[in-house]
Amino acid sequence: MSFIETRGNDGVKPNEVEFSYAILNPMASFGGLYVPKELPNLGADFIADHIDKNYKELAFDILKAFKIDIDDSDINTALNLYDNFDDAQNPSPVVKIKDDLFVNEQYHGPTRAFKDMALQPFGSILSSVAKKMGENYLILAATSGDTGPAALNTFKNKDGIKVACLYPDGGTSDVQKLQMVTEDGSNLKVIGINGNFDDAQNALKRLLDSDTFKAELAKNNMKLSAANSVNFGRIIFQIVYHFQSYLELLRQNEITLGDEIYINVPSGNFGNVLGAYYARLMGLPVKKLLVSSNENNILTQWLTTGMYDIRGKKLILTKSPAMDILKSSNIERVIYDMFGAARTKELMESLNTNGYFEHTSEELAQLNDIFSATCSDDSFGLKTIKTFLDNGYLMDPHTATCIKAYDELRDDKNIKTVIYSTAEWTKFSSTVLNALNEDNIKHKDIDALESISKNYGATIPQSINDIFNAKINHDTVINKEDIEEEIVKFIQA
Repeated sequence: MSFIETRGNDGVKPNEVEFSYAILNPMASFGGLYVPKELPNLGADFIADHIDKNYKELAFDILKAFKIDIDDSDINTALNLYDNFDDAQNPSPVVKIKDDLFVNEQYHGPTRAFKDMALQPFGSILSSVAKKMGENYLILAATSGDTGPAALNTFKNKDGIKVACLYPDGGTSDVQKLQMVTEDGSNLKVIGINGNFDDAQNALKRLLDSDTFKAELAKNNMKLSAANSVNFGRIIFQIVYHFQSYLELLRQNEITLGDEIYINVPSGNFGNVLGAYYARLMGLPVKKLLVSSNENNILTQWLTTGMYDIRGKKLILTKSPAMDILKSSNIERVIYDMFGAARTKELMESLNTNGYFEHTSEELAQLNDIFSATCSDDSFGLKTIKTFLDNGYLMDPHTATCIKAYDELRDDKNIKTVIYSTAEWTKFSSTVLNALNEDNIKHKDIDALESISKNYGATIPQSINDIFNAKINHDTVINKEDIEEEIVKFIQA
């Protein structure tokens, strides 16, 4: 299957590329992204055929349906990394928490966040493709807290690969930061920046599109790629678990084949819900996609008014920091799919140049046929965490944002809803303890973890306990203007 460009072709890059090219070179013409030229049709027969198959078999068959140019042996090696999750047969279990509400728990991997679901196999495939080509790659990652640990974990000590990971200093939880700065792989560089996630992501995109930076890498016999969801290698694996959600409801006799469901996703960079959007186009019976945001409600504004406007907006640091984002990269892929390359280029250039774009009323209506959105504040999230734990379910602050969409956005209350829990409570234990104690004391993560474990019987994974005694191997914190210089020093070392 070929991949094409969201903003059209510049006459320099190839008109169509294979999957391996797209993952090694994720930025397309005019600063656009790669998308599949067409999507496979995986309807009722495909779903029925996978009711008795495990997650790895499902993922293998979806990847094969895309006809990607990756050897079966390399796909299987990548998918075997799910053996390192809590349950190799079912790495993202679906748990019932109310009669019509279910949670897809995506945090049962090595770094206890949903990014493992895609980055574990993606890292393996990208590394194998680079190795076969005999090329060395610098992988850039910008993180609001969870992409970084997952990317560092999957690429650690891979031959021919170096990773530079950018995170906003002070913008992650203690656990997230420790997961990054204690990594000891010789091929890893973790860089804190005096800024926010948007600053880190903007730097990543600029470097991916910079001929001078690529020339500097070439002097050191290196090429450039990315671990963020601008890379379709991430997105293809994020399609799989939405099919898994549906299959789990079938297995639990909660729905019958053909019944529609709501999919409700806490959204920052829009990659997770984009995977659901593609799954729906591929035949998954989804009534609507519910997009949940925090006080950085740019996605809610976009999907309710048709205006994407970041002029004068300042990023708000919230209790759900992985969603503290103003420029969501993956909306571009939805806009391309609905309105074509010329319109996508027009809107994205307006956003980059003027700080906003606006849809027509017809375009907004088309978006609203598939998406509904709402946002909540920290107060709502804290109350939600306490309410659900009082009823026996412990969730993190990002998952909590989904409850407002569940309460307000469903047109048909007879349809089951799956919300996506993108991080384990251990990643945000201080906030969870605030919710349970109904206070706003700033707890150290280690103290909050121990308190919640002792008083509520919650299990702390050994990997989380271990990082508090691990050696700090990365202490670099710089201004965003110095990112390129710092990375160049790293690749020259």
